[in-house]
Amino acid sequence: MIDEVLFVCQANMCRSPMAEFIARRMLSGLPLAVASAGTDAIDGAAMHPYAVEVAARTGADPAAFRTRRLRPEHLTGAALVLTATRRQRSACTAMAPATLARTFTLRQFARLATEARADEAEAGTPLRAAVSAAVRARGRLQPAAPDVDDLRDPIGGSPADFRRCAEEIERSIRPVLALIATAG
Repeated sequence: MIDEVLFVCQANMCRSPMAEFIARRMLSGLPLAVASAGTDAIDGAAMHPYAVEVAARTGADPAAFRTRRLRPEHLTGAALVLTATRRQRSACTAMAPATLARTFTLRQFARLATEARADEAEAGTPLRAAVSAAVRARGRLQPAAPDVDDLRDPIGGSPADFRRCAEEIERSIRPVLALIATAG
């Protein structure tokens, strides 16, 4: 069975699909599946056109992408849930309380991954080992200001706003990738 990273935002039209495509490219050498969903998504809608431009830069064809509304089984099936905001993290853990220990905002998990030590990882798949090491790192970090964990929504913005959001997503995935590589 392959572990899955699930990215969650509100409508599954901008942040989470961009994260899905970026992560799929960055994590391509690892035995992982990557998916996305939205807490308030309407099933079957197209990705935002500016997000399509960002996703296409990963080398993949995002034309077939369709939004999907978050369901409990998406959460329980994922080894790691990364949300765009604290509000979405709360929605995920309310929907599937058993996922609390493996649900983070993307930016929060990036901070934890930077502080995590591979020698603290529990045995398991590379992703599950990385999550356990990040959970242990929580106790060493000071709480962040609330807005530090949220990934700004580019909706209503320009193509440059979407590119900036994608750059932040990529910056946040780098320490996650490094932790997965060392913890597993």
